[in-house]
Amino acid sequence: MEATLLGISPIIWIAGALAFYMAWGIGANDVANAMGTSVGSGSLTIRRAIIIAGVFEFTGAFLAGGHVTDTVRKGILDTTEFAANPELLTYGMLAALASAATLLLGATRLGLPVSTTHSIVGAIVGFGAVSLGADAVNWGKVAQIVASWLTSPLMGGTLAFGIFHLVQYTVLGRDDPMDAAKKAGPFFVFAVVFMIGLVTMFKGLKHVALDLDFVEALGWAAALGAVAALIARFALVRIEPQPFEEGQSRFRDVERVFAVLVIMTASSVAFAHGSNDVANAIGPLATVVNNVQGVDLAGKAPVAPWMLMVGGIGIVIGLGTMGYRVIETIGKRITELTPSRAFAAELAAATTIVLASRLGIPVSTTHILVGSVLGVGLARGIGALDGRVFGKILLSWIATLPISAGLSIFFYFFFKGLLSP
Repeated sequence: MEATLLGISPIIWIAGALAFYMAWGIGANDVANAMGTSVGSGSLTIRRAIIIAGVFEFTGAFLAGGHVTDTVRKGILDTTEFAANPELLTYGMLAALASAATLLLGATRLGLPVSTTHSIVGAIVGFGAVSLGADAVNWGKVAQIVASWLTSPLMGGTLAFGIFHLVQYTVLGRDDPMDAAKKAGPFFVFAVVFMIGLVTMFKGLKHVALDLDFVEALGWAAALGAVAALIARFALVRIEPQPFEEGQSRFRDVERVFAVLVIMTASSVAFAHGSNDVANAIGPLATVVNNVQGVDLAGKAPVAPWMLMVGGIGIVIGLGTMGYRVIETIGKRITELTPSRAFAAELAAATTIVLASRLGIPVSTTHILVGSVLGVGLARGIGALDGRVFGKILLSWIATLPISAGLSIFFYFFFKGLLSP
């Protein structure tokens, strides 16, 4: 009989530890997607950003994180092909967690924002190719992911470029920018809350009892946006401009308005990110647990609350311990950000996430955010971008799949040798 600790199989203990390790990597690397622009623009201190992101990431992961785990488990590989040797799938998923988390650790130490989804997909491709053969891999899905290296930043960057020019035309370029902000502000608030609503409904609440079709989601998001815009209108007209001191920017008060919008948008992206990317940690965990317990591989792997807790806590701890490294890259090293530029980038990212989700286009939140930051930088001219930093980021994106696949092959044979009877 297999030895157990507290009545739990050692394999499940190992899988839980590796899932926590992976969630820690997600928090350390990927949370910059939500908070990097807020810190870089001065809208939030890094301490406050970590606290806010921790709350929303954990809430999203724990309350709404169960709906996407099956996508990680299936799609790249047909798990029913492991029916004759289910233990091979267990070794493979352990290898996927170990390799993807190790890749994230290395990228985070270098301050490079990489896609956690692509990390786990590359790992699944690696062990799948050696355990079942290259023909078992869905290379069409892999090709879509490779194409997203271009589509994700291009979509985010194009929208961010356009949104920032709109901000310049309607507010920053006016003779009295604060008066212009009071007039245009409610429309920007509507756009933010509308997109927050759609991001949350499409990406964050599928696991809970909220099943809205596209038209219903649009209606609810528009209603929320209209209420928020009305509140913003009354709040903005009551703002009295503060007297300027010598050397201060005439955009000071305006940027304070945009700082609030940046924080709102970043918080919603953090919630949506936690609800989706926690699957990269607990998807393989759910597969291992249910495989050990004899659940049919053709069915969905049930996700227990404790798995969501492991993922949520891991993300928060990763964010708190090493998240500052990638936050700094996103927020400060690609281009100089102000709250208005950060607002354009965040709104563009949220819009891109909604459009891509609705159109079924596979995109990376990391790539979208980086592209959006590039877009607002490009709006100021090519000289406003640090090409060397973006070059390193681009190389890290290209290297993610092959490195995670190679590590996964190593860990697959390691766990096979360690755990085989």
